[in-house]
Amino acid sequence: MKIYHLLSISFYFLCTTTLSFAQDYKPPVFTDENRMQKIEDTYQKLDQLFEDYGKKHDLPSISYGLVVDGKLAHAASFGTINYERNLKASPQSDYHIASMTKSFTAMAILKLRDQGKLSLDDPLEKYVPEAKNLRTLTTDSPKITIRDLLTHHAGFPEDNPWGDRQLGQPDQWLENLYTEGLSFSTPPETAYEYSNLGFSTLGLVIKKVSGKTYQEYIKEAIFEPLGMNDTYWEYSEVPQDQFAVGYRKEKGKFVAQPLLHSGSFGAMGGLITSVEDFSKYMGLHLAAWPPRNDEDSGPVKRSSIREMHHPWNFATVLTNQKNEKGEDCFIIDAYGYGLHHYENCDGRVSVWHSGGLPGYGSRWRILPDYGFGFVVFANKTYAPTGPILDEAINKLIQWADLSPRTLPPSKVLEQRKADLLSVLPEWKNTAPEIFADNFFNDNFVSDLQEKSQKAFDQIGPIQTVSAVVPENQLRGYFTVKGEKGNLKVWFSLSPEPSPKIQAFRIQVE
Repeated sequence: MKIYHLLSISFYFLCTTTLSFAQDYKPPVFTDENRMQKIEDTYQKLDQLFEDYGKKHDLPSISYGLVVDGKLAHAASFGTINYERNLKASPQSDYHIASMTKSFTAMAILKLRDQGKLSLDDPLEKYVPEAKNLRTLTTDSPKITIRDLLTHHAGFPEDNPWGDRQLGQPDQWLENLYTEGLSFSTPPETAYEYSNLGFSTLGLVIKKVSGKTYQEYIKEAIFEPLGMNDTYWEYSEVPQDQFAVGYRKEKGKFVAQPLLHSGSFGAMGGLITSVEDFSKYMGLHLAAWPPRNDEDSGPVKRSSIREMHHPWNFATVLTNQKNEKGEDCFIIDAYGYGLHHYENCDGRVSVWHSGGLPGYGSRWRILPDYGFGFVVFANKTYAPTGPILDEAINKLIQWADLSPRTLPPSKVLEQRKADLLSVLPEWKNTAPEIFADNFFNDNFVSDLQEKSQKAFDQIGPIQTVSAVVPENQLRGYFTVKGEKGNLKVWFSLSPEPSPKIQAFRIQVE
């Protein structure tokens, strides 16, 4: 007897009408009704985690924020931002965030691209004529493009810490550098090499295209729409009781580091902001996920922000790693546009960037599938902020028992599940409305009958059939539970207007 009859599935329709998938699409959702309360219950433990870390690493101060579903959910600060004036840190304290500035530069480039004012594949020399006569390492190298600068593979050498000390140089100095000629470490478009010079050059492009200084354009295009009113380019503009002085420890004493102005290299690392203000920017990035059909009202299109998160450049695969269970695994880290795309041992994807300047260390990381992210600032030279951020993420997921969003099954997956249940295990009445024209050319009916019947005999009398677990809109599986075992039924649909079953697998588990 067919499973369809055994389970009395009443929604089977032999004749399938064309479905409109643009209207049918349902974005992934969180299914835990107590998710937010579980997160809130961790705040005290998170505070202790960050406070202990700051003391352990002898940080003058540490400030962190947790952004959930696009908003700052919790923030706390510990320590001192100014020893001379005995000022304590707070979520309103303003820190230099260094290279975390790069994603603002990338976002501005994409906004100008979306407005039709430039193309990512435009040659750099279109906007910086001084670059026209650059001599790359080989005569067959392509012209450097805007995209090459965004992804750090223009052939420029890795330039930490040289770039940090160029922060206040004027635009004319940068243009003169191109006129004099640059030294290349690799031929363009052959290798990833982190370049502060490249992102500073993007700031020059933004100036040429927008007709405003880089700093003015970022302020008008991003800060103001997001309400980032406590974010600055010049340290002299920061209210004195909010500014976190950068320190370096020398002979057992914290010594304030020289302050740098934000000039042409401001586009690579000149931003000064607070946890509260930066959380608004993080919220914009988190709000880009998941893709959906509602109004797109941000200062930059959601699709462009997701484009920033995509791994466009050469990936680094870190082998011989261990996950939390001590099992062997590997980590993937690639670069998007001004941001890293990172996949940990458990396949958990995050987007991040760090920042470091004399007197400062910072980092932020968001997990789009989980809907949250952390940011952390410290006022000590190249403060090690990565380990605490990673630990906080792992602890929050553990303490709050968090799961990523779940993709609801599409109507057509539900329909094809019903279609399969009507056919299994006999494989009779296989209507052409159900199966794509390749299916029975790729699969002999006799083989399908033999394998299916054997599998169903093996699991015994059927007890229940699970809901479809979608892998995407047109691929998924369901589980048939029997007295003696379970049967996984996987299927994939064709790209036709009315998608049909093109592939099928059955496996006893």
